[in-house]
Parts: sequence; C-alpha cells; structure tokens
Amino acid sequence: MDCENKDSELRKFGSSRTSSASSSLRRRSLSLSLSLPKHLNDDDDENESVSEAGDIGDRELQSNRYSGSGRLRLIGENAPEHGVVVPISEDTMLGSNAMSSVTPVSPIKLISQPDHKKNDEKTEVPWVLEYTSCLFFLAVFGILGVLLRYGLQKLFGPGIVGATSDHSYMYLDLPSNMVGSFLMGWFGVVFKEDISRISSQLAIGLSTGFLGSLTTFSGWNQKMLELSVEGQWVFVVLGYLLGLFLVAYSIIFGIETAKGANWLYRRANMDSSNSGTDCHWRVDSCKRHLIVMLFLLLILASLWGMSIGLEVNEFSSGSPKAQLWLACIVGPFGVWIRWFLARLNGRGLGKSGLLKWVPFGTLIANVSAACIMAALATLKKAVNTETCDTVASGIQFGLLGCLSTVSTFIAEFHAMRGSKYPWRAYVYAFCTTLISFVLGTLIYSVPVWVENFN
Repeated sequence: MDCENKDSELRKFGSSRTSSASSSLRRRSLSLSLSLPKHLNDDDDENESVSEAGDIGDRELQSNRYSGSGRLRLIGENAPEHGVVVPISEDTMLGSNAMSSVTPVSPIKLISQPDHKKNDEKTEVPWVLEYTSCLFFLAVFGILGVLLRYGLQKLFGPGIVGATSDHSYMYLDLPSNMVGSFLMGWFGVVFKEDISRISSQLAIGLSTGFLGSLTTFSGWNQKMLELSVEGQWVFVVLGYLLGLFLVAYSIIFGIETAKGANWLYRRANMDSSNSGTDCHWRVDSCKRHLIVMLFLLLILASLWGMSIGLEVNEFSSGSPKAQLWLACIVGPFGVWIRWFLARLNGRGLGKSGLLKWVPFGTLIANVSAACIMAALATLKKAVNTETCDTVASGIQFGLLGCLSTVSTFIAEFHAMRGSKYPWRAYVYAFCTTLISFVLGTLIYSVPVWVENFN
C-alpha cells in the first residue's frame, strides 16, 4: 500500500511538473509575442516569407536564427522539407491550449536557442572564410550554368532538334528556363535544407549560382523585343504567356517529383538512422572550409584559364564559341552582383518596410539586366562590326544572362501563388515583364525604328 501511494504521488507530481512547464512555456512565448511590435502580424510575416522564397543573398550566411527584420521564428517538424516558417503570434499561442494535451511541444523548437555544440562548431569558422567560400561556389557553378545554357540552346535550336528559334515565341532560352525551374523545385525548395546541412555555401552555389545562371530573364525579354521590332506582336504576347506558364509548371513538376523521390528515399531507409550520416560530409570547420576553397579555386582557375586561352584563339573568328568563352569569363561577376542584390528581398521600401512582399532584389537584377542587354543590342546594330558583335554578345550571354534569373523569379512567383494573396504573384510577374519590355522598347526598339537599322 505504501508503495502504491508513493507511485501515485510520483505520477501526480510528474504530471503537475509537466503541466506547469507547458504552461510556463506558453506564458513565456505569449509574453514574447506581446512584446513584439504590433505591425509584425501574420500578414507581415507572410509578406517577408514569400519575398525571401527565392534568395536572400549574403544575409543567409549571417544567421539562420532570425529573419531579415530580426524577428524570432519557430520552425515545425516539417519545416526542413517544406521550408515552412511559423511566426510567433498571440493567436497561435492562445489556440494551443486545446492541443497541448494531445500534441507535445517538443516538435517545435526555438531557433534562438540552438544546440550549444552546433553553435560552437559554427563559430569556429570565421565569417570571412564562409563568405569567400560562397563566392567561389557561385563563380564555379555560375560558369557551369552558362555552359549548360549554351548546350541547351544548341540542342533544341534550329541546328539539331529545331524546337526553338530566334523568330518564334518558342525562344532559344525557353528549354534552359524550364530545366532550371524544374531543378529549382528539387535543389531550391525540397532538398535545399538537406543540402544546407552539409554546406550552406553548396546550397547557395546550386540554387543561386548554377540554376540562376542556367536560366535568364534578360535573354527572354530581348527575344520578345526583337519580335516586336519585326512586328510579330502576337508572338510577343504568346512568348510571355507561354513562357510564364511553362516555367511555372516546371517548378511545380520539380517540387512534386522531388517530394516523391524524398518519400521513396525515406521509405527505403526507414529502419536506418540518418542522424549521423551527414556528420561525415558536413563542412563545419576551418580545415574543411579551406580544403573545399582550395578545390574550388583550382576548378575556377582551370575554367577561367581554359576560357581565356580559347577566347584568344577564337576571338578573331567572331564565331559563337568566341562569345561563349567570353561569357564564361564575365559570367561570375553577374552572379556575384545578383547575389548581393538579393539581400534586398524581404526588406521592403524605407524604414517602415513598405511593400515587403515584393522581392526588390530580384526585380532590380532582372530589369537592369534586361535594360543593359537592350542597350548592347542597340550598340551592335549601330556599330555593326564583328569585334563589337563578339564582345557585346559575350557580355549579353555571360554577364547579363547570369545577372538576371528565371529560377529565382519563378520560385518567388510560386510562393506568392500559395500565399494568402495569390493575386500578388501575377502582379509581380506582370510588373517585371511590363517594366522590362517598356524600358527595352525605349532603349532598343525605338532607335531601331527611327534609324531603320537592318
């Protein structure tokens, strides 16, 4: 009897301790949410999340524990797979009373209180080392994206398959934009968190460097401008609508197939623990960062050296290969500029953060690249020499093709479509294309019409 009484008292004591701890956690979380500014509500958090869906630039290296405005975040157990960010709000915490008796609070953890061991490992690596390593990743993957985009142009162009051309709404860069958007669903949405566990720089290199350089918005816009100069206005409308439709469904198809592959992988490895598999490959120390940097430096030096040597041999011929090698030389600079501009995503305008849902970094990169590309196209027609055509085309294909992106643009478009205000996705896409086309018309089409360039 004494033992039963003691067991009963221990169970009651443990239950009261658990209930007290849960209540204390809810009170602290509620007080934390009440201490936040009132304008940081659910809509404000969603605005920032959709704007940051594609890329946030070098802010991603600084800290994953805070959002761009410094707000604390909660991440649920499904966040690594879906990239879901759950904000701390009063309604969420008040509504958790009914769920606390059924669902434990352990699946949700505060990012502001990470595991001390992981935090210590991360602080061992200097921020300058991580930043430099990221620049190398972006440059190497950027050049690889340029080469693959060129290969897809030749494969699907008039020379081989014949599915695309310069005089059709099926423009030359459409296959690369579709492939890049599809892969964005894999490496930029579903598996980005898993890749980041190994190396954050690798995840940035794949999504921002490789996929951002594989796809190009400025090339897409320039082909529509050239069709408008020829008077093919129906092709212009079809080119924009069909191009947006195909890349939008390419990322959806990529996300769905990636989820299926992820499910099959987890199903096949259900009995094995994956908690320690990433530890052997994780780049989390100065030594490993230095090894990766040296390896990337050798690859970058080889790619640049090969491109410079081939450019010297091919430059006088004015062939498309001469334009390609020049594009490989200048391409990484476009990637770096776009990555730096991406830090503006999710910030809004002014101190109040007006229009936070607009990814201004991506918008500026795409519009500016489209305008500069239109200016170089006008220059080529005005000068009309082989040397000018080679240099301008190389800069267009490399620097401006890497400065603009469709993969990040369509990732943001997809996030907006799934938000509380899906109409914002179409406003964002319409404004990007309209501004680029109108400015491009003033820079390229009007001089061609006025001067009657051939």
